[in-house]
Amino acid sequence: MKTQLLFIILLLSCSLLLTGCFPGGGYYHEERQAGFFSGVWHGWIAPASLVYGSFEPSVHIYEPNNTGWWYDLGFYLAVIGGFGGISVLRRKKG
Repeated sequence: MKTQLLFIILLLSCSLLLTGCFPGGGYYHEERQAGFFSGVWHGWIAPASLVYGSFEPSVHIYEPNNTGWWYDLGFYLAVIGGFGGISVLRRKKG
């Protein structure tokens, strides 16, 4: 029972921490733009951003206030690597 309660508290705490990191939430602006590592993070949490964005219109999958190419590279690498796209390149042992 204690482990279930601890798990629920941990899950709620993590979800509250993540809600401040979603793209389009207002943290980034023209003077402070999202860079490469923000792109990586936003790529990793893109599925959660998609779900949360359906309830909160200010949240997007992709941060519009970004540095450009470097943000795009980080986002793309995280989407491919985070969703298992690189595993397509691996050989199966058989």
